[in-house]
Amino acid sequence: MTRPVRLAPADLLSLGLIGLRTRKLRAALSALGISIGIATMIVVTGIPASSQAALMRELSALGANVLQAMPVPDQDPPVLLPEQSVGMVQRIAPVTVASAVANTHTLVRRSDRTDPHDGSGLTVLAARLDLPAAINARIRYGHWLTEVTGAFPTVVLGSVAASRLGFAELRPGGRPPQVMIGDQWFTVVGILAATPLSPDIDRSVLVGWEAARSRLRFDGHPTVIYLQVQEDQLEAVRAVLPATIHPERPGQVTVTRPSDALAAKRASENSFSSLLLALAAVALLVGGIGVANTMVISVLERRAEIGLRRALGANRGQIRAQFLTEAVALATLGGVAGTMLGLLATVAYAAYHGWPVVVPVPALLAGVGGAVAVGVIAGVYPSVRASRLTPTQALAAT
Repeated sequence: MTRPVRLAPADLLSLGLIGLRTRKLRAALSALGISIGIATMIVVTGIPASSQAALMRELSALGANVLQAMPVPDQDPPVLLPEQSVGMVQRIAPVTVASAVANTHTLVRRSDRTDPHDGSGLTVLAARLDLPAAINARIRYGHWLTEVTGAFPTVVLGSVAASRLGFAELRPGGRPPQVMIGDQWFTVVGILAATPLSPDIDRSVLVGWEAARSRLRFDGHPTVIYLQVQEDQLEAVRAVLPATIHPERPGQVTVTRPSDALAAKRASENSFSSLLLALAAVALLVGGIGVANTMVISVLERRAEIGLRRALGANRGQIRAQFLTEAVALATLGGVAGTMLGLLATVAYAAYHGWPVVVPVPALLAGVGGAVAVGVIAGVYPSVRASRLTPTQALAAT
């Protein structure tokens, strides 16, 4: 009994590509069908991922990872946070930045001619030099306090404080304005933009920590501690903050709950994930149906070829392998083209909207890998159907 001849991989590939070489237009149109499906999968993965990255960036800017710690209010006597509490918070590993402000219990006035008891509803705060980084504050005019200016009678105004004191802007090169705090003049060196996360800062006049100590009799105890935390560790840090800030009286420290932006961020991540899975599945299904339909028609049209090869000694396994290889090759060509097309469309769309370009690597791998898998699945039925044709059946149908 003679054993059937096995086709080498190169011969099998060459045989499987015969249909693509002899019917180039049909092959191109069939590949276009699956390439559109794969490109759709890349686009519906990449564009939402880029949009999500832009949204995550905006939500992070809103303070999804920001916490505030302060003494429990309305206590008698008032609770004082330890002077070294900011340093202790900075030593918590997931904390990326920590800063603080403190109420100096002094009044600010536009000049010495105004009512000495009218502070315009503003608060004079001692501020640490790293405060802007902790609250995502931006300078609208002038500059923030430095190690030098923070030790001298200089101030930075919150956006609301600047408006109430009559300072619309600071002109470069012009004479800096002054305000009176207590009975001393302080020079205005900067004005902050609005800080939505910290509205109290908008209504504050910020004095350097050292200047507040030497000129306003500030005792060094922080009133509010601001910190930013690695988002995945936010709840854990929030749980240990009271004991870290005030080991002797942790129950006298209150910590704000995580920002609503964090909840919105996590909800957005979950909804995007579900949407992507659904759209990708539909795109692959459409591409697979297109390849299966093309291969069925190819088998019907090439029955004479199948009959001739069977008559010359080709067995059923070789016929199955031929048409399955053709289906996989057709789907792979479409997958590669679709992946490149989807990638270019995603980059162009994200660049047009100013988003960061994010194309998940699994999506790129799934573009080609998914096409191969679809080709295998879609080619099984046509290849089996072709292999079941006997030489007489195939030649009689021509």
